[in-house]
Amino acid sequence: MSAIGVASSCSCLHPGVWLLKPGMQKMSSLGLHTAARCAARSYYEVLVLGGGAGGITMSARMKRKVGAGNVAVVEPSETHYYQPLWTLVGGGAKQLAASARPTGSVIPNGVEWIQSRVTALDPDKNCVWLENDTKVSYKYLIIALGITLHYEKIKGLPEGFHHPKIGSNYSVHTVEKTWKALQDFKEGNAIFTFPNTPVKCAGAPQKIMYLSEAYWRKTGKRSKANIMFNTSLGVIFGVKKYADALLEIIKERNIAVNYKRNLVEVRADKQEAVFENLDKPGETEVHQYGMLHVTPPMGPPAVLINSPVSDAAGWVDVDKETLQHKKYPNVFGIGDCTNLPTSKTAAAVAAQSGVLDQTISLVMKNQLPTKKYDGYTSCPLVTGYNKVILAEFDYDAQPLETFPIDQSKERVTMYHMKADMMPFLYWNALLK
Repeated sequence: MSAIGVASSCSCLHPGVWLLKPGMQKMSSLGLHTAARCAARSYYEVLVLGGGAGGITMSARMKRKVGAGNVAVVEPSETHYYQPLWTLVGGGAKQLAASARPTGSVIPNGVEWIQSRVTALDPDKNCVWLENDTKVSYKYLIIALGITLHYEKIKGLPEGFHHPKIGSNYSVHTVEKTWKALQDFKEGNAIFTFPNTPVKCAGAPQKIMYLSEAYWRKTGKRSKANIMFNTSLGVIFGVKKYADALLEIIKERNIAVNYKRNLVEVRADKQEAVFENLDKPGETEVHQYGMLHVTPPMGPPAVLINSPVSDAAGWVDVDKETLQHKKYPNVFGIGDCTNLPTSKTAAAVAAQSGVLDQTISLVMKNQLPTKKYDGYTSCPLVTGYNKVILAEFDYDAQPLETFPIDQSKERVTMYHMKADMMPFLYWNALLK
């Protein structure tokens, strides 16, 4: 789903999908294999841009439709990451290596891997341009380029990560620094941030806060920690049912929440974080920190900004029910790079992939798409080392739950699903 081969950072891959369709769970009898890196041919029936969750899932589905040799994936990165695991890596519960696989091993057998970067899209001529001025034409284009992190939009970053006491679960380069900062914490403010932009998995900035609180309780440091969640939003979570449950946990664990606060500068040498008060533009406040977890501003990949396939903000402009492009009928989008008005998660990609598969099937037969995506997304809200609230909801921010239980309650079973079952299903079912 991302131009750097990163799966979205919320992991729940619609449990209902897996439970209702056991056939999908059968692992490939071939197991892992290595895709051949190839020099791009000049034409493919289906061209997929991006080798993250959305791109790999759709290339596997398209292989079954048009044959492996007629599908190519453009992805520069050598490594594919299952990023939902990074919440647990930052909290010390999983190893970073467990989240990684070589890109060649996840690209479906026979599908061509063009290890390059997209530099321009020309949908009027049914082609894209890659590095070294390589032009590749297509009959159908699937855009799955993910979302881009912008640490540099915060003054003092990313260079501030060279200092101790600061980490971020959103980058492979800084997630282990979170665990180090968590272990080294002695006393003072522990600050967790949420930026003033769209983000992938809106729950992730809070998950590491709950894990940190639990860790300090376990290690006897909790009384020395003033835990603060500084969020640019005006609510703790966008779905009331789960927001109410989270506010109870926040109250119970004595966590301070400051709304409408956006991180604008980090003075890592002094351990100071500067926040703008969004209700009073231009007004800032400075907090000392003993630990800082940064969720960076995010935005569409540079190649999509001012592209003919994008809306004014730079997101791929697709129909929210069919995922077909609003202007170019042979172009489709999936995942974080689209303007679908739902949370950007791997669960959303799992749900979108089924709809997009049917949309493309009908378009290939010159028929109108009929299956509709309802905005389903999911976020397993990790609230401790063995507890998860499983949030599942639709476009209207209404719960859309899989299990016949109250999913707003913290549960051990949901934690095991997040930590153990979902990674297994991701590698062995969704991507295949």
